[in-house]
Amino acid sequence: MGKLRSAQWYAGQDRNAYIHRAWMRRGVPDDAFEGRPQIAIANTASDLTPCNAHLGEVAASVRNGVYEAGGIPLEMPVVSLGETNVRPTAMLWRNMAAMATEEMLRANPIDGVVLLGGCDKTIPSLLMAAASVDLPAVVVPGGPMLTGTFRGNPLGCGTDVWRLSEEVRAGTLSQEQFVRSESSMIRSRGHCNTMGTASTMALVAEALGMVVPGVAGTPAPDSRLLQAAHGTGRLAVDMVTAERRPSTFLTKASFHNAIVALAAVGGSTNAVVHLLAIAGRLGIDLTLDDFDRIGSRVPVLVDLQPAGRFLMEDFHRAGGLLAVLREVRELLDPEATTVTGQRLVDSLDDASIWDAEVIRTRAQPLVAQGGIAVLRGSLAPDGAVIKPAAASPHLLRHRGPAVVFDSVEDFHARIDDPGLDVDADSVLVLRGCGPKGYPGMPEVSNMPLPKKLLEAGVRDMVRICDGRMSGTAYGTVVLHVAPEAAAGGPLAFVRTGDIITLDVEARSIDVEVPADELLARGPNSAAVAGYADPRRGWERLYIDHVQQADTGADLDFLVGSSGSEVARESH
Repeated sequence: MGKLRSAQWYAGQDRNAYIHRAWMRRGVPDDAFEGRPQIAIANTASDLTPCNAHLGEVAASVRNGVYEAGGIPLEMPVVSLGETNVRPTAMLWRNMAAMATEEMLRANPIDGVVLLGGCDKTIPSLLMAAASVDLPAVVVPGGPMLTGTFRGNPLGCGTDVWRLSEEVRAGTLSQEQFVRSESSMIRSRGHCNTMGTASTMALVAEALGMVVPGVAGTPAPDSRLLQAAHGTGRLAVDMVTAERRPSTFLTKASFHNAIVALAAVGGSTNAVVHLLAIAGRLGIDLTLDDFDRIGSRVPVLVDLQPAGRFLMEDFHRAGGLLAVLREVRELLDPEATTVTGQRLVDSLDDASIWDAEVIRTRAQPLVAQGGIAVLRGSLAPDGAVIKPAAASPHLLRHRGPAVVFDSVEDFHARIDDPGLDVDADSVLVLRGCGPKGYPGMPEVSNMPLPKKLLEAGVRDMVRICDGRMSGTAYGTVVLHVAPEAAAGGPLAFVRTGDIITLDVEARSIDVEVPADELLARGPNSAAVAGYADPRRGWERLYIDHVQQADTGADLDFLVGSSGSEVARESH
């Protein structure tokens, strides 16, 4: 059995080895336990996670590849989180999904794992688990859906939901037409076709080195995804033989490249909190400031919604991630390697841009300096983020009075009140939406604008929140404010009418109230109360141990790696 971890279960002639082999013999070859790597296929397929529902077919191709390379494939269903359905928010269970996957990988007789994910939280949770257990691991992203159309126009998942719903509220689109567009929004299997969180995390995972170069972004219905899955199954067996574990190739250089890629594709702000959490599992010193230092001056080269015009099917056709990375090659760390054992930059030589409208050249970027910016100041001492490429240029420097909402429910109850004292210069502030305060840090930061302002033609305002926003969303939104209101951050002390200043170029976000006066107010009780008082279960554990957004919102006792060893036998 050599160095295979599974030999701890299967090797030998004693009673325990007999039990382990006998119960697993159901149709496998006689030599299944004699030196053949046992490869788990961690599959997040679920009918309740529609973006991942096709991963059973992808798993079948992985299985064929594993067998072909001499391994034994073992499909292992893991916790699946569907972004559109799970309440109160899928982010509440990202850490739970990571912990459950980690424990099952560690507990079972496996030597390596292929990770199948697609919808927003599934790839981050799988990567967190893989980093913690540190077995040879590789990701196959499920891929984006094909482009649907409505009235002859392409529809961007999520992005056009926000846009069309605002047009209904503004009175420029009928409710009937809005509902008719529903059947056109989701054309095929796969995750959102915009540069939302799902697409972003698949591409970032490839830049990080966890996906075979050139695979991320392949549309879900494309037969080339199954071909790639087959090849990845073969690779997983090779990784076990080479003992190529995440800790052997995921380095600070890998995260540097992931941040460059995040900026160049105009990716979701959610990637910030996920990358911080993954780095924490590896013991890599990644901070919020690294995103600004490395990524903020990187040009946005991808003209995709929500920052641009096109969609993921166009992106793949135009050359995909490798074409983008070739344009910013000198910004990448050349020493970073991937699951293949080769350097990431060595995958770029043959990459080409086939449509310069979709993927811009370095000389003609969509946005010259469009990476995620990190803001600090009296309103966010530990940091907040903004995505300038999705914001209105005229609002990147702004001063206006706060209109404060203490919860999502408070916001929805009052935002369309004709008597609400708000105008285009106001700054909408929503608190109670951080990791502890909601709990789970929901995607509510891109608050809908007041109906009376929409009717007047206003389409963007400065918005500030301690929660997150969908990667498919857009607007001048300051989010991930840390510390959050429920943790005693300054956001808890702000009152309606306080003047707030935003200066993205200066990287500042402040409230014009003296610090001693602000603290003397005491926090608004509604802002720190949280959505509910959890009495049991995961929610209780989560609130007691979740960290703030600036360090990845992981649980404090899950930071770091525990390895794959299990000392005790079960019989």
